[in-house]
Amino acid sequence: MTSIRPKAARAAAPRALYILDADASVREGLTRLAVSAGFEAHPCASAEAFLGEANSAQAACAVVDICDAGFKDPAVRARLSVLATLLPMIALSARDDRQTQRTAQELGAKAFFRKPVDGSALLDSIEWLIEKDK
Repeated sequence: MTSIRPKAARAAAPRALYILDADASVREGLTRLAVSAGFEAHPCASAEAFLGEANSAQAACAVVDICDAGFKDPAVRARLSVLATLLPMIALSARDDRQTQRTAQELGAKAFFRKPVDGSALLDSIEWLIEKDK
């Protein structure tokens, strides 16, 4: 007889999920959501902190607020674009206009969610990207 285990219990090793959002309450909420789904959460308050900490070899995915002020710097944007080729990235933004969606696409995001984001839909997207990236 086979036992059914929750998704979080199926992972052989901790899966790192990087969370970048300047808003502490959003960062805290996304961190709690990630931990409840079995991820090892790495919350970052700025683009610079995220780019300094992100390790694509150990990470499963990154959830990034693309309206972070740090991304206005072309060098930071270029580094994020390179990282997005190695690490599946989901873009978040309070804005949902064509320019913001285009920015997400240019930065290499595989999915885009408008804030406030539905936690279940975000987790489904993360799981789908992880499976697709294997």
